[in-house]
Amino acid sequence: MDKSHHHEDHPHLVGRNARYGLWLFAVYVVLYGGFIFLVVFQTPRMGEAALGGMNLAIAYGFGLIAAALVIALVYMRLCRGPREDRS
Repeated sequence: MDKSHHHEDHPHLVGRNARYGLWLFAVYVVLYGGFIFLVVFQTPRMGEAALGGMNLAIAYGFGLIAAALVIALVYMRLCRGPREDRS
C-alpha cells in the first residue's frame, strides 16, 4: 500500500505550514533587524565585550546562527503536527 502523501491532497496543511513559516521568518527578521540596527546606529557598542570575552558583533552573529537552527527545528516540529501511528 502506498502511504505517500502529496501536498495537493492536503491544502489546509500546506496553508498552515506556510503560516508557520512566515511567522518564524518574521521572528528571525526582527532578530536580524536588531543586529543591523546596532551595526548602523550603535557601531561602537558592537566592539564592546559581551560573552566570554567575545565582542558583541561576534556574539550576536553566533546568536543569529543558533537562532536560525532553533527556528528550523521549531518549524519542523510545528509542521509535523500531532504524533501519528507511522507504522
